Amino acid sequence: MIDFLVIGGGIAGASAAARLSELGSVTLLEREHALAYHASGRSAAMFEETYGKPSTIALNRASKEWHLEINRSCDLPRGLMLLGHEDNKIAFGTDIVSMQLRRLTIEEALEIFPILDPDRVTQVGYHESAWDIDTDAAIQRFIRHMRSNGGTVVTRAEVSAIERTKRGWRVSAGEDYEARQIVNAAGAWADQIAHMASIAPLGLQPMRRSIARVAAPSGYDVSRWPLLFGPGENWYAKPDAGALLISPADEEPVLPVDAWAVDMVLAEGIARYEEHVTAPVQRMIANWAGLRTFAPDRCLVIGASEQDGFWWCAGQGGYGFQTAPAASQLLADLIGGRTSELDAGAIAALSPARFGSD
Repeated sequence: MIDFLVIGGGIAGASAAARLSELGSVTLLEREHALAYHASGRSAAMFEETYGKPSTIALNRASKEWHLEINRSCDLPRGLMLLGHEDNKIAFGTDIVSMQLRRLTIEEALEIFPILDPDRVTQVGYHESAWDIDTDAAIQRFIRHMRSNGGTVVTRAEVSAIERTKRGWRVSAGEDYEARQIVNAAGAWADQIAHMASIAPLGLQPMRRSIARVAAPSGYDVSRWPLLFGPGENWYAKPDAGALLISPADEEPVLPVDAWAVDMVLAEGIARYEEHVTAPVQRMIANWAGLRTFAPDRCLVIGASEQDGFWWCAGQGGYGFQTAPAASQLLADLIGGRTSELDAGAIAALSPARFGSD
């Protein structure tokens, strides 16, 4: 009998399994051949403290020390730059306040991002307090911690059935697993897992997010350029191993699938980026898409379901990596009956009870 069976091997499941391994025996099930195959393996992850809803920001702040000091994001400074023009002044004004950016002159912005087009970009916001996240290091750090406490990982273990037993739960995933408690960290498939367990789904919606990897502009070292984005987050661009990642920041509702990018959507994102620069994109190197799964209110879902022993760790949206240290700690604190460092308002905003499931 396993104490905790965690379903889902992305950053949510890996971090939850690590924290729970301190409380009892853990097995982590992943339906694919490797961990972090879907959204977690396709993320252009950043740590930016003010990104998200208030409950997400609370998790960001509680996760900051882990990212900067333990996972060494302090060695990966990036910065963040908002680029606006005359047609989106209102959206620019909203973002510069909510993300606590400072205004730069065009001349100052060109010092940081030399291919900015001063004929079209009329306003710039910036701050240095944003860092890259080494996503593979984060996943592996949590998995090592889990394994050091005796936890196990099983891949190619797609869940096909879940039933309540007198002692807890029986989960079929190639073979049967008996567990006292289940953690549903299945990402885009989390509502499907709940349905198998006769738990009310929460209305989680997978959204496709597409990314193109393009060649860096000739003659430029892009390694120190900041993350660039448009007001309302209708595109972004980020340096990546000598190239640039460009996304239209699309949010297309889709079914849980192995997502792929759509050429026209990628073209739209590249065009939005090119409206702000003097060096157009010359060559696409690769492209892909991932699913960012949101609850109806776009806050994460962390806590107990209406049935004893079934816990949610879902709805990470685009905030999975940056919130994982604190989100997983909150889950472990709730399961272990310990006091969380988060305040009661943030915990309530994250709880599944907000949807009337308790």
